[in-house]
Parts: sequence; C-alpha cells; structure tokens
Amino acid sequence: ICSGYGCSDHYYESDTLLHSFQVLAKLLESPATHDIICDVGMPVLHRNVRYNCRVIFLNKKILLIRPKTALANAGNYRELRWFTPWTKARHVEEYFLPRIIQEVTGQETVPFGDAVLATKDTCLGAEICEELWAPNSPHIEMGLDGVEIFTNSSASHHVLRKAHTRVDLVNSATAKNGGIYILANQKGCDGDRLYYDGCAMISMNGETVAQGSQFSLDDVEVLVATLDLEDVRSYRAEISSRNLAASKVNPYPRVKVNFALSCSDDVAVPTCMPIQWRHHSPEEEISLGPACWLWDYLRRSKQAGFLLPLSGGIDSSATACLVYSMCHQVCLAVKNGNADVLADVRKIVNDETYVPEDPREFCKHIFTTCYMASENSSQDTCNRAKLLAEQIGSYHINLNIDVAVKAIVGIFSMVTGRTPRFSVYGGSSRENLALQNVQARIRMVLAYLFAQLTLWTRGMPGGLLVLGSANVDESLRGYLTKYDCSSADINPIGGISKTDLKNFIQYCIENFQLTALRSIMSAPPTAELEPLVDGQVAQTDEADMGMTYAELSIYGKLRKIAKAGPYSMFCKLINMWKEICTPREVASKVKHFFRMYSINRHKMTTLTPSYHAENYSPDDNRFDLRPFLYNTTWSWQFRCIDNQVNAL
Repeated sequence: ICSGYGCSDHYYESDTLLHSFQVLAKLLESPATHDIICDVGMPVLHRNVRYNCRVIFLNKKILLIRPKTALANAGNYRELRWFTPWTKARHVEEYFLPRIIQEVTGQETVPFGDAVLATKDTCLGAEICEELWAPNSPHIEMGLDGVEIFTNSSASHHVLRKAHTRVDLVNSATAKNGGIYILANQKGCDGDRLYYDGCAMISMNGETVAQGSQFSLDDVEVLVATLDLEDVRSYRAEISSRNLAASKVNPYPRVKVNFALSCSDDVAVPTCMPIQWRHHSPEEEISLGPACWLWDYLRRSKQAGFLLPLSGGIDSSATACLVYSMCHQVCLAVKNGNADVLADVRKIVNDETYVPEDPREFCKHIFTTCYMASENSSQDTCNRAKLLAEQIGSYHINLNIDVAVKAIVGIFSMVTGRTPRFSVYGGSSRENLALQNVQARIRMVLAYLFAQLTLWTRGMPGGLLVLGSANVDESLRGYLTKYDCSSADINPIGGISKTDLKNFIQYCIENFQLTALRSIMSAPPTAELEPLVDGQVAQTDEADMGMTYAELSIYGKLRKIAKAGPYSMFCKLINMWKEICTPREVASKVKHFFRMYSINRHKMTTLTPSYHAENYSPDDNRFDLRPFLYNTTWSWQFRCIDNQVNAL
C-alpha cells in the first residue's frame, strides 16, 4: 500500500495523494517490478472524488486503476468518511495521470473503473478487502465471466478466533466457482489499536495451496505457488449450474495485456499440492499478536523499553508475560537473520554491538516491573510479583506508597478538619471508595515518574512506556479507578477477557516454564485497596463487582455483538440461564449490569489505547460509540423487564 492504510483524516490532505503518487513512481521505475504484474493500493482523486483504489501496472505501464466498490464502514472502519464507493458496475472511464507518473510511463490517460485484465493465457480480476466479505462479492460475477485469477489486497485486523473465517471465505469463493485466489493482508501495527495479522494465502478450487505466517516481526513476506490453469478450467467444466449462470452474465470490460503468466515449455514444472491450514490456538494468538504489536509500538516510539506496575495478580502478570513473549519473538527473529529487527534492538538498548540471544537477558534491558505496596497489600502478592520478575528477567523495583497516601489524605484532613475512614473502621461507602481511589491514583503518578527517570538513575539513556493492565471485562463494567494504573501509554490486554487471560497464563506455565504463575492462577483476583483482616486479603474483585467475570463476558457479547439492550438481554438470558436462575434473578442481574455499566461509561472516554482483540470491546474511541452520560435509572427499559417478570 503506497500510503499505508491507517491514514484516517490524513486522506483529506493533498499531501497524502501526492506522496502516494511519488511512491508509485518509485515502484514503476524499480527493476524489482520488471516482468511482474503488480497490484498496489493508494487513494486516487478522480474528477474531484476520492476513491480507495488498486493501481495495477506492468513494466512501467499502468494497466488499470480499479476503485473499491464496497467500503468497510462498521466496527473499527470509517471508509465512507474518506472515500466514495465506485457504483458504476462494469463501467470504465479515462483517468488523466499526474505529470510525475506521465514522465515515467509515457501515458497520458489510463482506464479507471470496474474492469478485468486479459493476458495472453488467462484473465485476472482484482477484489479489494471488504468486497470479499460482502454478500455480492465481485469475484462471483467475475468468475462467471471467465476470470480465473483473483487478487485481494486486504487490511484485515486480528481478532481472537477470526483467522478461520477469512480462510473459509477465500476457500469458499474458489470452491463454488473455481479459480485461483491470491490474498495478501497487511501485517503489523499501523499506528493505532489494531494489529493486522498477515495470513496471506493462495487458494485454488476450494483448497489452500500456500499459507503465510499470521504473526511475525518480518516486514516483508513473499508467498509463492505454481499452479496449473487447466485445473481451474476442468474444475469449472463439470459445474453445470455455474456454466448456466455464466452463459447469462453481463460481461466485464477487458483490458488487453500483451503478457503471459505461463511459459510454453512449462509442462514438466511441478505444481503445488493442497495443504492443511495450520491455525493457532487462542492462547497462542494472545501470546503472539499483542507481543508483535508491542514491538512495533516500542520501535516506532523510539523509547527505551516498558515499565509495568506488577501487582502479582493475573492481569498485570499476563501483561508481563506478553512482554516476555515479545522478547522471545525478537530473539527468534535475530537468530533467523532479521537484520531490521537487530538494528531496531541496538537503537533501543543504545549499543551498536549488542545481540539479543536470551529472552530473559534482553528483558533485563528493556523491561522494568514495579511492585507498589501499601499497608493493604499482602506479602503473598509481593512474593508472587518478585518471583515472576525473576523468572522473566525484568529489572524489578519494590516500593511502598503509604507515605504518599498519608500525605495526600493529610492535606484533605488539614483543609476540612475531617479524616475519612475505611468501612471496616466505621467509615461510609463514600469514604471507603475515596481512600481506595487515592491509593490507585498515586500508583499512576509514581508509575510515570519511574518510567521517566528509572533509566536515568541507572546511567542509561531514554524513557520507558507505561503499560496498563485492565482487561476488557473490567473496562465494560467500569471496575477501575479513573486515572489509576489502568491509565497508561498502551494496554496490550485491554481487549482480552479474564477467561482468556487465565487460559493464557496456563499456556505460559507450560510453554515458558514460568512456575511463578501457578500461585497467581490459584489466587482470587483482588485490588488489595481495603485493609487486610488478620494479614489476609478480605476484598475480592467479583464480590466488589457484584458479578462474576464469566457473567461479564456474556453481558459484553450480548450488549455489543448481539446488539441487545436491557430488555433484549433479559429475554435472551432467561433461556440461557433457565437451569440456574429464576426470571426475577435474571432481571436483577441484568439491571445491576446496566446500572453499573452506565454509571461508569464516562471512564471509557479516557481509556488507555488497547490492543483490539475482542468484538465486544467497549473502546469509546471509534469501535463502540455510545453516550457517556446516561440516565442510569433506565426507567422505561427496566419497567418493561419488570412487566415481563410479572407475566412469567
């Protein structure tokens, strides 16, 4: 892609169009593109309308500019904000090339529109990203019109358990209609919350013949397959329903190309056989996807590493494991000869001779963990954090925040003449919450202070990025203090559920031999912000929230993916939970969730940018657009629920 995909409102700028054409000119002139039909993406302004286009060229000549017909405009995507879909089916117009391209190609105009390419030996059609997912994908009519090879250049982001959907769509496209489908997908962080997860593939007649990697630190990956066009023709020959439809199809304009993809003497060349697609488990996806995203973020931000407030609980431990996994990926890439990764490593650690060989040793260079104890912290969590830090190799800091907490509360008492108390000492719920929030917010202030100056104290240059550790379920429920340690520079687990994080922790125990995680797994999740009872933690997350993490995941999926409001959610859950809850109990649970969700929705406006991994993410930035000031009584909706309960 000439411009990169995540330009967003920069697409409005003429600079983006100019620089895209400058890059295109470089590609046209490059010897690397000689005798290859190239298909690159860029924004193109045609008759003062901006289109998302594929520019297809061969040997310094542009063959066709193919504008996108179906734009992605849901979830994370807002293509209709910047582009207009091409609505003139099978229509081609003249596009007047800018001078910078004319000087290279010698062409004044080129075809622009919905057309296909006819070479000496086959016919090619381009499909663009979202068009594959549309119900009336262009490959259907193109295939009926004799197109044998389909190209698709995508920017499809990673979501847990989604890869098979993309694979199934491509294989299904060639199974029904025959043909060869070549899918290239962007890979890496493109400057925001998404990670594009590669998975380039080549499919023929319903079967995968080549598979690219889903997660890696390689900037470039080339996928190659040798296939026989006669296999496409013989496959199509016996599908009578396809051939009947093909006889009636409205033909596409064809751009004739004086070039052949095959040779006259290739009879003895072996062709590629179908392969079984290798899918990652969800735990492997968590281990690899956010780790690659963290690496992209670290090298582009030009910081010297990460700082993580490590509490000894599951969430912060999972974040620590992701950094450790990133270190594994970096060492592996360097071992495999990736010179770009090695160059980035040396810039980060400020050592031109450094070679990362051991993940623990590399972790020591770029990862600082910090356990911030208070009088409400247990020795157990302190020990767990310390042991995990030792096993992953991070530079670990132990500190106590009680002095700062007492100073802040002391200022309040001096000004007001009142001293707030925890509820176990007779204080109100307001006092109890305020005292918890003070501890949490001081931890954020200290995290940023240590991120800025820890390396300075060690005689090393640079600063650290602060990592957050709020999971997707806690964000949905609002079970976090605004501007506490959930407020960070980035959060690699912010789109991952508690259930998946537990499974990931188990995966790390088995695959990274991090035995410290066993006690972390068995301990009940707790914020440790209220006083201990006999030296033991009395506060637990699920008791505080009034719901379990398993319930929260269900609420999240129903609210976002199933588009359920309070009443619809109640109606679905009385059937889902009929064995364990009465309708009145379901009503109480649903009301409590929506009350808490709406009271805390304002926290999503300041949510730390998180790796997008779940389709029920409450991210307020562009994925989950909702009000943040609700009528939290939900009077009409709850009354509808009550009426239904009474009827039942």
